[in-house]
Amino acid sequence: MAPPAALLLAPGAGADRTQSQLVAIDDAVRAVGWEVARMDFPYRLAGRRAPDRPPVLLEAVRRAAAELVERAGIPPERLVLGGRSMGGRICSMAVASGLPAAGLVLVSYPLHPPGRPDKQPERTAHFPRLELPCLFVSGTRDAFGTPAELAAATTAIAGEVTHVWLDGGTHGLRGRDADVGRRIALWAAATVG
Repeated sequence: MAPPAALLLAPGAGADRTQSQLVAIDDAVRAVGWEVARMDFPYRLAGRRAPDRPPVLLEAVRRAAAELVERAGIPPERLVLGGRSMGGRICSMAVASGLPAAGLVLVSYPLHPPGRPDKQPERTAHFPRLELPCLFVSGTRDAFGTPAELAAATTAIAGEVTHVWLDGGTHGLRGRDADVGRRIALWAAATVG
């Protein structure tokens, strides 16, 4: 029997699919009956540290999404995509460019590099094309975007936006893995089913 939905998780730029927070999210979402897949980007598989260009990253997300939908036996509209930092951003760009999805889960969304708010427009230009539920889980001390910056930027999203603020959390949300996983699982079950 097919699961009610599936979740594809992509890691941040400096990590891979074994990142502890992704594992915690995987465990929590599987516990509500979903299929979950954690992906790696091509540059990590090749042993490189520097991320590939966006078109390569986007194609990797599209390919991983198609594989998960097929394996889980669900329609593409029952797939939720997301991940940490760059991984979540690339998933949101893939959805904005037409990849079908039921929702987005964006942990520590990187609005801009630390100290470079001038870079925000290139990381949010696709937001108006997001017409689906989006969950943002962020620390209140994230140098990649303050709560005020993220709240303002996400008003451009056409779909329903939910923010979860973890008090005192920085970009890495260290020590918060279980809490992040639990909150995502609750949102996923309530929003998508």
